[in-house]
Amino acid sequence: MADITSRGKLAIVVGGGPAPGINGVITSVTIEAINQGLEVIGVRDGFKYLVAGINPDDPTHIRTLSIPDVAPSYQRGGSILGTSRTNPTKKEEDMKKVLASLEKLGVRYLVTIGGDDTAFTGSQVHARAGGTVKVAHVPKTIDNDLPLPPGIPTFGFETARHIGVQLAQNLHEDAKTTTRWYILVSMGRAAGHLALGIGKASASTVTVIAEEFRGKPVTLRLICDLIIGSMIKRKAQGKGYGVAVLAEGLLEVVGAEGLKAEIGDDLGRFGNLELDEFDHLRLGEIEFGRLVRYKLGKQLEDLGLKFTMIDKDLGYELRCADPIPFDAEYTRNLGYGAVKFLLSKDAEQYGAIVSFVGEKLAPQRFQDMIDLKTKKMRPRLVDVDSQSYECARRYMIRLERSDFEKPELLKKLADVVKLTPEEFRKRFEYLLQ
Repeated sequence: MADITSRGKLAIVVGGGPAPGINGVITSVTIEAINQGLEVIGVRDGFKYLVAGINPDDPTHIRTLSIPDVAPSYQRGGSILGTSRTNPTKKEEDMKKVLASLEKLGVRYLVTIGGDDTAFTGSQVHARAGGTVKVAHVPKTIDNDLPLPPGIPTFGFETARHIGVQLAQNLHEDAKTTTRWYILVSMGRAAGHLALGIGKASASTVTVIAEEFRGKPVTLRLICDLIIGSMIKRKAQGKGYGVAVLAEGLLEVVGAEGLKAEIGDDLGRFGNLELDEFDHLRLGEIEFGRLVRYKLGKQLEDLGLKFTMIDKDLGYELRCADPIPFDAEYTRNLGYGAVKFLLSKDAEQYGAIVSFVGEKLAPQRFQDMIDLKTKKMRPRLVDVDSQSYECARRYMIRLERSDFEKPELLKKLADVVKLTPEEFRKRFEYLLQ
């Protein structure tokens, strides 16, 4: 049990989905806070009990953290405090309960760990506490879609990509050995960083992300035709196998109505269209990979082609992995930085999202990062005009403009599906628009 000192009490809350490195943040916050004379408590399961009514004597609600408690978990995946998606900002009475629970616990400092929804909740605690609770938010998501300074990832992303690449490479070897196609769906609701990172680093055949469509309407048929174009091109090269990586955010840009229009009564075979507490489409409730495989099969059948296909989701396997050295070091910096900020004079003026620029702590004010209308941070999208994305596209196997401009290439591709060059052009050239 840590000694209670005059410096006060610091609470740690983890919200949203898991990400590699959560325990690294918890550990480094705890160690630095205790070394600075604070008592540290860990709140279990996000804001769940803070909303329901905290019981300080119930170990399922909170636990007092000591250095020996947390030190063994520093390099382990998961979260020793659990997590949840409880959203107290949707109801005024829930926010009042959170503030009352923090007051009951005697919390003067709060570290929230999570994505933009948890960041918004932390910002509201700071705004409504009237200066009695200082707040620092540590940004967490394997999607890497939070608007941190350029080149600064969210913790957990590098580990998730690392493991995703290993899995994709293994599946590519299996595809080559068994002559089949793998359809991999990577987590990434708002941005395609993880899908592109996995696809590019694993040398997958093709990667499709929502950003490449630049806000234009996207249909399931279009996504499938992009993959079919890769399949045809590979077949023309004498290779009947490959790996396609899709960002799960494609499901959201197609949208519920688009899915219903294209799949109709069969949609129920692939899950339910549900919203979560933050009004997001529950992407996990739709088997997107299986849905794409089904649609691909129909479109390939119309073309007289048949490929053995396997769909695979890459997501839950990545979220609770042990952090690689990058994230282990990074989360130590973030946890230390959170405490350093909370004990600074700046924390008396504003709450902040903890970030580093180069090797220096650079807290980002809540009000500069969060849109109060949307209650979210502006998502950091893949820059499809960058040289990095240009490089990724250069090494994918896709239908390109040159395939339609060179008669010999066009005929070779058309022969795969037994179409004339003009018929092939009419069927697939729209993909280049």
